[in-house]
Amino acid sequence: MTQDEIKAMVARAALTHVPPGGIIGVGTGSTVNHFIDALATLREGIAGAVSSSNASTARLRGHGIRVLEAGDVEQLALYVDGADEIDPRGHMIKGGGAALTREKIVADLAQFFLCIADASKQVGVLGRFPLPVEVIGIAANRITRRFEAIGGRAALRQGVVTDNGHPILDVHGLVITDPAALEAEINQWPGVVTVGLFARHHAHLCLLGRVDGVQVLHF
Repeated sequence: MTQDEIKAMVARAALTHVPPGGIIGVGTGSTVNHFIDALATLREGIAGAVSSSNASTARLRGHGIRVLEAGDVEQLALYVDGADEIDPRGHMIKGGGAALTREKIVADLAQFFLCIADASKQVGVLGRFPLPVEVIGIAANRITRRFEAIGGRAALRQGVVTDNGHPILDVHGLVITDPAALEAEINQWPGVVTVGLFARHHAHLCLLGRVDGVQVLHF
């Protein structure tokens, strides 16, 4: 199986977790694109979706799925999204698709976070994938120096602006043994909009696609 076929397989497997008649949160990225395509087969059986990005919104609407604003929803039963990395406790690095802030907002609305990913995203310790951080532009240099002080090398993601109009720093060289503590620290730095550590909003369940099928990980 190709990696794309594995992503499609795990996306289809996620459909069994979609509550009938409910509104679900939908993330962003290549695996989620497969999930949205699969979700179209259930569009008459769900009330709609809250999307984490303009790209996902366009794809959902293209399939005739109703999209609601996050501000109009008090709670979601389920949020489905991918990950750039996921550790043995369900903590994740996210933001490779530049939607980390809206992803975290929608995740915060949800009672249950279902991660869908291929096996390459499973790691023992977070940090091999550069950590995305959405920042206010004028603070980028200061935040870069703060990462240098803790052993990280931050680089501006060229040609990328988030749906919120902000740049992203990608931080290399971190070994993240305590994701919750680092997430809390970075979120306090002036100028940080969101850090792409999902420790507080960790996955409750991960469907991990492998060449021999879907592995279910509980956290």
